[in-house]
Amino acid sequence: MLELHHVIVRHQQNTVLNIPELRIAAQQITVILGHNGSGKSTLMKLLARQQNPTQGRICLNQHSLERLSQRQLAQQLAYLPQRLPDVAGLTVTELVRLGRFPWRGTLGRWKSSDHLAVQQALRQTNVSHYGEQLADQLSGGERQRAWIAMLLAQQAPMLLLDEPTSALDLSHQYDLMQLLRQLNQQQQRGIVVILHDVNLACRFADRILALKQGQICFDGSPQQLLTPANLRKIYGLDFDLIKQAQQNLPVAAVAYPQEEQL
Repeated sequence: MLELHHVIVRHQQNTVLNIPELRIAAQQITVILGHNGSGKSTLMKLLARQQNPTQGRICLNQHSLERLSQRQLAQQLAYLPQRLPDVAGLTVTELVRLGRFPWRGTLGRWKSSDHLAVQQALRQTNVSHYGEQLADQLSGGERQRAWIAMLLAQQAPMLLLDEPTSALDLSHQYDLMQLLRQLNQQQQRGIVVILHDVNLACRFADRILALKQGQICFDGSPQQLLTPANLRKIYGLDFDLIKQAQQNLPVAAVAYPQEEQL
């Protein structure tokens, strides 16, 4: 369980984020939505302890984040930033092996379980055949999947992913979200992920948080989100909700004024 209590982030006297109370349960897929600049990445950085709040407290399983060592934190949370770090000279397999550091340390002796975790992560993300290639020479989508493999090898109970689908084509977006859902359902890993696609979010999320101007403007299920009023509140646009055969949820599509239609 991640908990935020009276959290405020300010930048040059301006409030960037203001969250009085928020609890994010483990064993769920929680999707964070919102327009650019709404505070999504700031919230994710707070959860991953990549940024400290100006005021307030953040806890993981009732322990203050600031009191956990980096290794203790990495054993509980695996974080994928929006902008991937440079890993010059590392092959994909070497990159994925870094995910075992929280459990083995720099000089810790590797066990068969470590090798198994790395190989399984490579297979799950479909990057095994890139194992000996340099990670920084892969295409954007392939590099993204290699980093996600590293997170999977880390085997933390909760994964935090900031726009992991941004460099992926449509097919791989759904493949990745399906993988995250399998990890959630089969291994009970908690998933917190920032997405931009409302329909992708609604298809895979258990809970959706939407931010606007640094505050939570929606918190509920996909079914609750999909109303014209809620979507307009978040995005400032009118949406049509189109029913699909054999699907429980409609598709949300931006509604254009009549004079703009061809």
